[in-house]
Amino acid sequence: MKNNEDCKDPSGVNRRDFVKLSGMVAALPLIGFKFAHAGGKISVASQEFPSSPENIVPTCSSFDCGGKCDIRAHVQEGVVTRISTRPDADLDPEMPIMRACVRGRSYRKFVYHPDRLKYPMKRVGKRGEGKFERISWDEATTLIADNLKRITEKYGPESRYVHVGTAVSGSPFSGDTMVRRLLNQTGGYLNTYHSVSMGNTAAATPYTYGAAASGNTLDTLADTPLVILWGHNPNETIFGHTNHYFQKMKQNGTRFIVVDPRYSDTAASLADQWIPLLPSTDNALMDAMMYVIITENLHDKAFVERYTLGFDERSMPEGVPANESLVAYLTGAKDGVKKTPEWAEKITHVPAQTIRQLARDYATTKPAALIQGWGPQRHNCGERTARGSTLLATITGNVGVKGGWAGGYGGDSSRKFTAGVEMPDNPVSKKISVMNWVQAADDASKITPADGLTGGDKLDSNIRILFSLAGNYLANQNPDIHQAVKVLEDDSKIEFIVASDLFLTPSAKYADLLLPETSFMERWNIGESWGTGNYLILSEKLIEPQFESRTDYDWIREVAGKLGVEKEFSLGRTEKDWIVSIWEKTRESMPEEKLPTFDELLITRRYLFKDKPHIAFEANIRDPQNNPFPTPSGKIEIFSKRLYDMQHPEIPALSHYVPAHEGPEDELSARFPLQLITWKGKNRANSTQYANPWLKEVLEQKLWINPADAMQRGIAQGDSVRIHNDRGVTLIPAEVTQRIMPGVVALQAGAWWQPDENGVDRGGCANVLSSARITALAKGNSHQTMLVEVVKA
Repeated sequence: MKNNEDCKDPSGVNRRDFVKLSGMVAALPLIGFKFAHAGGKISVASQEFPSSPENIVPTCSSFDCGGKCDIRAHVQEGVVTRISTRPDADLDPEMPIMRACVRGRSYRKFVYHPDRLKYPMKRVGKRGEGKFERISWDEATTLIADNLKRITEKYGPESRYVHVGTAVSGSPFSGDTMVRRLLNQTGGYLNTYHSVSMGNTAAATPYTYGAAASGNTLDTLADTPLVILWGHNPNETIFGHTNHYFQKMKQNGTRFIVVDPRYSDTAASLADQWIPLLPSTDNALMDAMMYVIITENLHDKAFVERYTLGFDERSMPEGVPANESLVAYLTGAKDGVKKTPEWAEKITHVPAQTIRQLARDYATTKPAALIQGWGPQRHNCGERTARGSTLLATITGNVGVKGGWAGGYGGDSSRKFTAGVEMPDNPVSKKISVMNWVQAADDASKITPADGLTGGDKLDSNIRILFSLAGNYLANQNPDIHQAVKVLEDDSKIEFIVASDLFLTPSAKYADLLLPETSFMERWNIGESWGTGNYLILSEKLIEPQFESRTDYDWIREVAGKLGVEKEFSLGRTEKDWIVSIWEKTRESMPEEKLPTFDELLITRRYLFKDKPHIAFEANIRDPQNNPFPTPSGKIEIFSKRLYDMQHPEIPALSHYVPAHEGPEDELSARFPLQLITWKGKNRANSTQYANPWLKEVLEQKLWINPADAMQRGIAQGDSVRIHNDRGVTLIPAEVTQRIMPGVVALQAGAWWQPDENGVDRGGCANVLSSARITALAKGNSHQTMLVEVVKA
């Protein structure tokens, strides 16, 4: 049989020539070609292939991805023909810039996708139908200006809202930032607080340490003998440079234990031991670990005695009744229940002997780092879980020491980022949690301080005009999509919605005005790393915008002109001028760094900070007399009097296990016996790049289900299954695998919602099933806590 490369089709064109020509065409998506077939040969009828020299430009994206990997755009005659990445030889060991991951290598297909939005359009059908007609940019910006004037005059500035948009949050200059600047200059807007990513743990951690940032730089873990990754999956989330350091530590002999209901790629790559537990039962496992550590006398007595409050009855604050300390709780002095491994096994499904082994390993290995990811805190018990990790770190003496980890939020306060856009003060002082926006659009009078309102007792208006720029949260990432779209569909509530994006996302379908945004390759910016990165990369405009797409700044500036504030808004700056200004302000704010000038940055393309290793709370531990913890007591507060005074059953002063709503002990589990969790996949950042066909090939959207649960339901590998609860239904193929524990199923997060005529999702979007319940302390999201049933479709 002939080699497939030499097989010819009936036209006489062999496969090798066809593949070669197809590759050239794919590399030039902006150029229109006409192909003629004559005598068995293919000729280009209307356009020659470019023959100019190739320019290779180091750059990065502005997506909500902490890696800020170094991608190399190969530009030829105004077209990005391919993407490569930093050569291995170009590595600074003190701050390794990431090489491109699979997402980074696929950017060209994302930028040159044929389905990109091309023209400004206004809605002509019902909200959500996705029916639009083309209009001019002048008409578009006039519509925005006129509606801003009308709605502000009628309802006041509290009626104006800018929704979270994560597709550009990896940079200091973005459309959502600039529209906020414009709104502040014309009366203000209803602002929000809380991070959907990690807001619960950031709010809870200060009740232990007095500060949110409790993480170290990862170079301090180089010699750590034991790392426990608790719900942390950096291999797939591409969480900054974490995996670089972890792989290096693995090679040097560090032992990794992964605690996660799902055997993630991180577990497959790093774990010496995988410990699956039922979602939302983390605190029960933590309680039992602390019981073992304390009853077996493995805790760091000197550390506890010197630095903590609330460990035992002798160290409790005044005004608190007996048996509220950690020791009293664990030994059952108050409720009569000892928090033994056997007690926790029934709740968590982790064997008691495994719990003992984990507790002993953590307590006797010096130092050890228990690092918690952001997934566990996205449950309605997430605040308790976050504080639970701080208690474990405290009683083992792993706070403020090299090689240890304080638990909790895990952010690093030593990070340096660019200066931002000059932002005028917002005349509106009231704020809502980002989780309150649906209620604020439906009936704002029901949002009170108890629900998370700050800066006032009540709102004076519903949300009446909404901007969603580079965001797919409205009708895709929002918990309980059906609840959200019911409000969105009613245009008597939110009267005008502006969406700016690259694609007609599920959220963009609910716009009244739909605008074609530019990709990061078509505008100027500066890439900021987060997580464990510590550098800045220039993100240069590489190509001209396609069709009639415009940067958000460009059209917002035009709106400002029609509102009579263009001069104050733009300061006479072009987009590039703003980037230059931001860079120069960054240089001025840190003279010790000696950052290059912007002209020098155009040559160097990046700046690496040479910081010293950072250990959270090191000064507080080294010299507590002169550096007390910023808590009311000046100590690490195992018991928080501030939380105790709230007298809220879901916010215990001593973080411990409380059965979660829609957890495995909820009565609802009789109807919906499976716990559904989601994970961030390696082929997209949230829902960004979902439309990229190359990345769809990387990972197919399937429901992970354990063979025991599948057998009980008559489900085989690849079967279409119906996942449902009282909030919604989605249909998706089944992946029957031992990589998810019994009683739990998992879907990759960020799939686009694709409802059929009956409202049944056909895209595997978990947010039709997730809950909009807010957490008790942070008023944050808890969309990981959901009970479902799965049946063969």
